[in-house]
Formats: sequence, structure tokens, C-alpha cells
Amino acid sequence: LGDAQLANVGGLRGTAKVVIEDVLHLAGDGLVKLGPVDIKRHGPVTERSVTDAHPISAYKANLKQTLLAGGLAGTAVDTALFPLDTLKTRLQSQAGLVASGGFRGIYSGLLSAVIGSAPNASLFFVTYEFSKRVLSASFNTPKYDSLIHMAAASFGEIVRSACVVRVPTEVIKQRMQTKQYSTTSAAVSAVIRGEGILGFYHGYLSTVAREIPFTCIQFPLYEYLKRQYARIKRDRIEPYEAAMCGSLAGGVAAAITTPLDVCKTRIMLSSKQQTNIQHYTGTVSAFRRILAEEGARGLFAGIGPRVLWISIGGSIFLGVYEKAVKTMVQTGLLADRR
Repeated sequence: LGDAQLANVGGLRGTAKVVIEDVLHLAGDGLVKLGPVDIKRHGPVTERSVTDAHPISAYKANLKQTLLAGGLAGTAVDTALFPLDTLKTRLQSQAGLVASGGFRGIYSGLLSAVIGSAPNASLFFVTYEFSKRVLSASFNTPKYDSLIHMAAASFGEIVRSACVVRVPTEVIKQRMQTKQYSTTSAAVSAVIRGEGILGFYHGYLSTVAREIPFTCIQFPLYEYLKRQYARIKRDRIEPYEAAMCGSLAGGVAAAITTPLDVCKTRIMLSSKQQTNIQHYTGTVSAFRRILAEEGARGLFAGIGPRVLWISIGGSIFLGVYEKAVKTMVQTGLLADRR
């Protein structure tokens, strides 16, 4: 900014030098890039307005890069933490841990999980990032950040839950984890014979009912932690630092939404071929039934493995995503042609 431009920017008299030096320092670190137009849009530049200018996204990926990074992140976390997911599912099942297989065969259903991982995560991140950018452009003020992240995360979950892969792979995976079937092909055949195509979407609404509250807690908290850490550090945050933020945010969200996860698991594990148990149908009825039969403790079954799994998973998931984005942006892989 030249002297003439400084004179045209309101609110800078007396403190212009200090504030503009701060802006240039941040821009030099790749955190924010404010030109004259940006400053006019944000209003008078102050210490607060500079720090509130979203100094967290050092690497901006396009949608192709986001798609690939999301796929890599989803596959990495689901493969690495599958044993913990199996133990959590068995703890939450109506039969209990021991009857569902105990610590044996903890990789049962891995193939189904891997098939669904990449498209699920890719769809989520593409929708999340696109929605976040659109909403941020419409509501260009920091006070709406949490609402923007909640809305973007909700859109991402709705889109990926609505895809033809998400819920079917979850149904097959969890039934194999609880030893209802021994192979993926046997599980698929049994669902088709016994419940038809709609059997693959058993628990769709309960999945959405769990995921939206979860992401409405996790992603605003994740973005907040990244923003606060960047302000303290006064520099861009690196993927391993984003991973730590993701771990904390994921653990908190996992603990709070465990009852919804228990309900979802019970519904998905209910099969028409199981004639010796009373099936679970909807989220509300499952919640009431578990509370009545098992008390509050039943609603928090598997909370330990779930929090551990998602805390570590949040670190891997978001760390791998941020690392993939950084690598692609720096190397120009899948970059937009100018």
C-alpha cells in the first residue's frame, strides 16, 4: 500500500503504520492477503479486524484437490482404526461384546469399510469446503463463523449420507463386525434375500441424526481451535498442528453424541432374519427403549472406545487431509490451469 492508498483508508490515522505492518507481516506468512478492496470491504482496519481475517487457511485447495485429499484421509483413518471401531460396535450391540465376537476377528467387515471410505470422505470435504466458501462470501464477518461451519458441515453430511455408498457399507460392515456374517458376499446376499435393496439403507435416518449433531460440534470447534492457535503462533498452522486440533474436537463431539451412535448401531444391527429379538426401528423409539431397559448407562455403551477411536481418528483424518492439501498446493498437483 502506498501513501496515497493509506490516506484513502478510513480509521488508519495515527496508527496506520503499526496496523499495516501487521497486515504485511501476516500476508508475508501466507495467512491473509488484504488489498485496498479487501480493506474497504472489511471496514476500518484495526488490531481486531486483522486478527479476525481468518488467518488459518495457509493452503487453499481447489475442488479436485479437495476430492483427492478427502479420499486419502477417509481411507487412511478407516483402515488404521478399524479394530477400535469393531470393539465399539460390539460393545453397543444388543448381544454385548463377548457374544458378538469379543476380541476375535476384529478386522471382519474391513473390505466394506474401505470400499466406502474414499467416496464418503471425498463427498463430505468437497461439499463442506464449497459450502463454507459460498457462505463466507455471503456473510463476511467473523461473528457468523461458527454458524457457517455448522451449516457447511451439515450440508456435507447430508450429501455423503445420501450417496449410494455410505449407509450400505456401514450396514454390511457392522453386521460382519458382530459376527452375523463371515464374508462380505454372504452379508450382501443375505440382506438382498431377506430385506431387499431397502435393507441396505436400514438406519439411514438414524445415521443422519447422529452425523449432523456430531459435525455441528466437531467442525466449528476444529475451526475455532485452528484459528486460536494461529493467532497465538502468529503464523500458518501446519498439518500436524491441525491434527491435534482435530483430535480434541473429535473427542469432544464423540462423547456428546454417543447416545445417538448407540441408537444408530442398534437399528443397523436389527435384521428381519433375527426372530429371537425385538427389533429397533426409529431413533426416538430406540432411545426410549434403551433408556427404559438399560438406563442411561446403556445409552453411553462403548463411549471409551468411541472417544478414543474418534480422537485418534480425528487426528489422522484431518491431519492427512491437511497434509494432502498442502502437498498438492505446493507441488501444483491437480492445480487449476490459468
